[in-house]
Amino acid sequence: MKKLLAVTGCPTGIAHTFMAAEALKSAAQEMGVQIKVETNGAIGAEDALTPEEIKEADCIIVACDKKVDMERFNGKPVIEVPVAQGIRKAKELVQKAVSGQVPVRKGALKDSGIKIKFEEKSGIGHEIYKHLMNGVSHMIPFVVAGGVLIAVSFLWGIYSFDPNSQQYNPTAALLKQVGGYSMGLMVPILTAYIAQSIADRPGLVAGFVAGTIAAATGSGFLGGIIGGFLAGYAALFLIRSLSGLSKQLEGLKSIFLVPLVSVAFVGTIMYLLAGPVAAINNYMMHFLANLQNSNPILLGIVIGCMSAFDMGGPVNKAAYVTGTLLLGQGNYYFMAGVSAACITPPILIALTTTLFKNKFTKDERAAGAVNYILGATHITEGAIPFAAKSPLTVLPILMLGSSLSAVMTYMMKIQVPAPHGGFLILALVDKPIAWVFCIFTGSLIGALIYGFTRKKVEDN
Repeated sequence: MKKLLAVTGCPTGIAHTFMAAEALKSAAQEMGVQIKVETNGAIGAEDALTPEEIKEADCIIVACDKKVDMERFNGKPVIEVPVAQGIRKAKELVQKAVSGQVPVRKGALKDSGIKIKFEEKSGIGHEIYKHLMNGVSHMIPFVVAGGVLIAVSFLWGIYSFDPNSQQYNPTAALLKQVGGYSMGLMVPILTAYIAQSIADRPGLVAGFVAGTIAAATGSGFLGGIIGGFLAGYAALFLIRSLSGLSKQLEGLKSIFLVPLVSVAFVGTIMYLLAGPVAAINNYMMHFLANLQNSNPILLGIVIGCMSAFDMGGPVNKAAYVTGTLLLGQGNYYFMAGVSAACITPPILIALTTTLFKNKFTKDERAAGAVNYILGATHITEGAIPFAAKSPLTVLPILMLGSSLSAVMTYMMKIQVPAPHGGFLILALVDKPIAWVFCIFTGSLIGALIYGFTRKKVEDN
């Protein structure tokens, strides 16, 4: 029997990671192939692959959108794909893995503990996305923790942090301050871990400096992304350029030369770019903020389509990250629409499987019921298995439902001050009943369309 190994991981480490693992396990079981899957979730790696297992494996499937240790697979046949393919094309991946025609990974050059990565067998677009998502995956916990703490502080009043206000409360002020520190680390963390994904540990130093400059000069999220890639590739270039130094100078290179030169170079460039990038960043934020007032219908359609298009993928993350950035600037309207659009797809699926039971199999109805919980907790990915089976039919319906929810949210001017949590943070929403109504209205309309257009199944 063929022995396969797999590694799965998504930026948030919540849903895609484990859905890809289950899909690969099911495909392997169906084909009579032995497989073990390491999941790189939000709490770290689980079921980690051992050196012995790697040695005995016939092939390794890496379905990840985040940084994982690839050097351990040197000399083994490796398939590297985005995590979405681990969900949607699990059977094809297993078939390819057992075909015996998978190229052997040549690996990476080690230079005195500093890893130099050679990106191979995957497109430049995926590599850029993977580096970006490594930064996003490390940033999100800071955003969620800080955002929720700030939102909780508003329970005492919107000005409860201000000593000069009648609403002032010391506990609320403390929570807002702590949350503010966490949110303030958003851009430096994003930048540092983009650089770390490119150049490993040497990239972190210049990355943190670049991110701090981006946050301090107002170039923000856009400047952070630029700084992350600049720091990562600058550190990588320096490591390769100094690879010919004698072994006696390795300590000088890793502790002194690379950090010093990379920080000086990247820091200087970031300061030179600060003005123009800050202007672009401010224009983008103001444009989106003005759009929610001038044309909430258009904005809702755009946000709804983005959120439901790939459900946790790069397009969805673009909408979510934009919402968190505006949240940090005190704009709580934008995130209300983003959250509504992200919650709608799983609720839509759950309602459809409940209202149209004869159109779904027993397993699909069970999976649909789980989506009530996933949707209520802002986990969009629960709708992916249904969309994957018929993307051309289901995705437009999900995008329509999400758009309706977002449009209604913007038109009612609902505010959601927390970046995550779904219905668990209803106490923090200024119009909780109206917000839930918007979400269920968009979900119900989409569910009716999905249910009436879907054919009956024989396995009931």
